[in-house]
Amino acid sequence: MKLAVSGKGGVGKTTVAAAMAVELASRGRKVLTIDADPAASLAPTLGMDAGLRITPISEMHDLIEERTGARPGTSGGMFRMNPRVDDIPDTCAVPHPEISGLRLMVMGAVKKGGGGCACPENVMLRALVQHLILFGDEDLIMDMEAGIEHLGRATAGAVDRLLVVVEPGRRSIETAFRIRELATDIGLVKVAAIANKIRSEEDRQFIQSSMEGIPVLGYVPYDDAVLRADMQGTPPFHASPALCEEVAGITDRIMSENG
Repeated sequence: MKLAVSGKGGVGKTTVAAAMAVELASRGRKVLTIDADPAASLAPTLGMDAGLRITPISEMHDLIEERTGARPGTSGGMFRMNPRVDDIPDTCAVPHPEISGLRLMVMGAVKKGGGGCACPENVMLRALVQHLILFGDEDLIMDMEAGIEHLGRATAGAVDRLLVVVEPGRRSIETAFRIRELATDIGLVKVAAIANKIRSEEDRQFIQSSMEGIPVLGYVPYDDAVLRADMQGTPPFHASPALCEEVAGITDRIMSENG
C-alpha cells in the first residue's frame, strides 16, 4: 500500500502519518516511512530519538554526485536523469529501535522555481520516490508538505491514496482543495481526506459540508494528550488511544477499498 499524506501546516498531518505507519507495522507489515516535509519532524513523532541526526537524501552530496555525475550546488554541465536508486532504501533507511518492520528515510527539500529545478538533487529525489512507489515491496507512508512536489505523472497512478489531513477551519479546507487541484494536474485522482482535531458534532458537520467532492475517511477527535506529548517530546500514538482507534478504522477502510 502506497500512501501520500499532505495538508496545511499545523493540522496534525505528521501525527496522522506516524500513527498510520505504526498501525500498519503492528499488523506485521513492513512499512517504510518517508519524511518529505522540509520541517522533518517525522522521526520524533514516530518515537525515534529526538537527538538522532538522520541525513536527508538531498544533502548526501557525494552520493548524488556518484549517481548523477554532477555535484549539488554546481551550475552548468550535464548529469544523468535516471540515476540508480534501487539500493538506497537498504543503505539509507533507519530502522525503528522498538517497532519491528518500521523504517524511516528523510528526503529533504525539493527546490522550487519557474517550472521546477532540474538539478541533480531533485532528479535523485524524484527517481527515488518513483522507484519506491512503483517497485518497493513495503507499505509506503510519505509525509509531505502542503503540496505534492515529490510526486509526478510517472508515479500518480501507483499511489493508492493521497490523504489530505484537514481540521475545522477555512484555511485548512482551502489548502485541501488546492492540493487536490495539484494532484489532478498530474493524474492523481484517488484523493481523500482525514479530519483531525474534531471537538464536537458541529466540527464534524462543518467538515462534511465543506469537503464536497473529497471523501472523508475518518474523524480523529481532538485530544489534549497529543499536545502534551508534543510538549514532552513523546510520540502521540503512545498518549492518545482515541487517535490510534480512529486511525485503525481509517486503515481498515483503505485496505478494504484496495482489496
